[in-house]
Amino acid sequence: MFKARYYKTDGKKGRARALPDSLFDGVVNEPVLHQVVKAYLANQRQGTAAAKNRAAVRGGSRKPWRQKGTGRARQGTIRAAQWTGGGRAFPPIPHSWRQKLPRKVKALARRSAFNARAEDERVVLIDGFSIETPRTAVIRDYLASIELGGRKVLVLTHGLKDSVYLSARNLPEVEVRAFGTESVYDILWADTVVIEREAMDALEAEAPAEAVAETEVVDAEPEAVEAEAAPEEAESESEAAAHEAESAEATEEEDDA
Repeated sequence: MFKARYYKTDGKKGRARALPDSLFDGVVNEPVLHQVVKAYLANQRQGTAAAKNRAAVRGGSRKPWRQKGTGRARQGTIRAAQWTGGGRAFPPIPHSWRQKLPRKVKALARRSAFNARAEDERVVLIDGFSIETPRTAVIRDYLASIELGGRKVLVLTHGLKDSVYLSARNLPEVEVRAFGTESVYDILWADTVVIEREAMDALEAEAPAEAVAETEVVDAEPEAVEAEAAPEEAESESEAAAHEAESAEATEEEDDA
């Protein structure tokens, strides 16, 4: 079980808190992290780069000079790639670079990224921000008070908090996301991940509910098996009774004879 440093609203250090096992399970799958980060960066590409080939450039339909007898290299058009103003050889064509990944792969990568930061003790829990009007100095001073000033920090809030996002927007080394909307790239980009305690409490509250649902499904399976087996047992008992009755009749007939 991983533990994280905990800081109060005023920046004072509290007792270290345990991180939930549902997210921080200790598994760090580096190949999956590499795959997901590559897909994320590929999805950021617009794919709008374009250039004209020799067929798309206007002009050049006439052969500049005859094939032989001039002493110069043969040319078919002045719009070939080696000519100034000509088309480009193998030009970029607009297309999509988007990559799709399975849901379970993305979930494994997210857990691996959090575990990688937790192993190095770079996950910090804090009390929730209460900022009514956006002020950059509030975020900057608070991060400095918990010894994170000047470092790349990812702040994960409990739900959307526009005031926190607007306060940190002018700080190039600080990114603010709602917990659950962060990408694997965001987690690995940051030197330290700062999470509001309310977000962790909500995650721990969801985990037991999922465990109870799985337990109910598992418990329901043996009952279903017993219900299916009951008619078969009843049929076997009736067959045995019929067989005993037949054997008794046969014995009586032999005695009469």
